[in-house]
Amino acid sequence: MTIRTRFAPSPTGPLHLGHAYAAFVAFDMAQAQGGRCLLRIEDIDQTRARPEWEAQIYDDLHWLGLTWPQPVLRQSDNMKAYAQAIDTLWQSGLLYPCHCNRRDIAQAASAPQEGAPMLGPDGIVYPGTCRPDTPPTGPVPTDCALRLDMARAMERAGPVSFTETGSGPKGETGRIVLATGTAQTTIGDVVIARRDFGTSYHLSVVVDDAAQAISHVTRGHDLFSATPVHALLQRLLGLPTPVYHHHRLIRDDGGKRLAKRDDARAIATFRADGASPQDIRRMVGS
Repeated sequence: MTIRTRFAPSPTGPLHLGHAYAAFVAFDMAQAQGGRCLLRIEDIDQTRARPEWEAQIYDDLHWLGLTWPQPVLRQSDNMKAYAQAIDTLWQSGLLYPCHCNRRDIAQAASAPQEGAPMLGPDGIVYPGTCRPDTPPTGPVPTDCALRLDMARAMERAGPVSFTETGSGPKGETGRIVLATGTAQTTIGDVVIARRDFGTSYHLSVVVDDAAQAISHVTRGHDLFSATPVHALLQRLLGLPTPVYHHHRLIRDDGGKRLAKRDDARAIATFRADGASPQDIRRMVGS
């Protein structure tokens, strides 16, 4: 099998040192094993995506000495595939409409009788306010968010696991199994389609990885909690589950994960100051 990795930035700001490290991990893994690393532009959030940031991504990556096969997959061009996946899950009785906003969720989850709200891959674990007793029928709603009924999904999928060749935030590695009995309370009914986007990160990344025949997914520790959700969706949609390799995050001097608003650590800033691609590798320890 030819290894296929991918680097999938969002064009919502400048690439920074954290992106450089993630790109190096993906490209270096593929190159070391005679494989290929693909580029994907994750631009489902059209309210924040900008053409100039996408152009900067290509420019920065080329400057770092990284190349990729053409064409580049852009999520905004792949909405039909996401809609088909959503329809499959809806017809299977695994999705339901949700009209709650973030404030509603926070208030419901922090009710005195519930104790402290638990955090999952989407933040506060959804308390199930809109979850119906029976699966809804009719056309797929488009005026609200769609959530995965986690209990029904786990019952339908059976045992779910993935292989980890890196490590999670707590050193998790090897075969990682999604706990059937606690998935609803520790992960919750995650959003599969956001009202304004027609999809979500969880759904689009699963569909895209299958479309690009990705064999190995490299990503930061911050996404480790989302990976069981993706393995579950792969099972439900009949898609292959790649090998996962979670890696450390590049942090600032205060220990915080770098964000795109941190222009001081943008690759373009270092370039303008005369740094070389080798300097960037040394900065991130790659």
